[in-house]
Amino acid sequence: MADPAFQVGESFVGSGPNAAHLNTVLGARSGPAGAAWATALATPSAGHVPFVTVVKPGVPAKPATLFVSKSAPQGDVHGRLIWGPAQAGVAAGVTDAVADGLLDGIDLDEVVLIAAVWVDPAAHDADEVFRNNREATRTSLANGARLLPTVEEVLAAREDLHNPFYTPPTVATGTA
Repeated sequence: MADPAFQVGESFVGSGPNAAHLNTVLGARSGPAGAAWATALATPSAGHVPFVTVVKPGVPAKPATLFVSKSAPQGDVHGRLIWGPAQAGVAAGVTDAVADGLLDGIDLDEVVLIAAVWVDPAAHDADEVFRNNREATRTSLANGARLLPTVEEVLAAREDLHNPFYTPPTVATGTA
């Protein structure tokens, strides 16, 4: 398991507009993750208002999880998908990771979690947004705890470089 002082994870689950793309940073409250967590919560910007993720009203997730939307709400429906099913999916994924032992050995009261979450403005299926964000959160935390991907996996992936928004016509490897 990675040092609980600072773990970075990433996950992409699903396809189409209801997919979840999530990045996590787990770290000590007393370290840079804690400073970033508090600063982000205290300094919202137009369209990007970080908020504490809750399992239900009055019951915040543990570790304390800050939901940071990568996309500004593009209308009421998109906003409800961010604040509703995406946020609930993150809370469920965090609790799944804790229940599954992915954070064993970490004092959950001494760390904070930042979840940077993408919800596509074209998303339309609340249940799929929830499921994908739940799985993406748990997977991102697992990847951070296990220091995944490995350097070898990253280097092997460069032969198939792409993302959901762009695939290069050819990918040149090696040096210039």
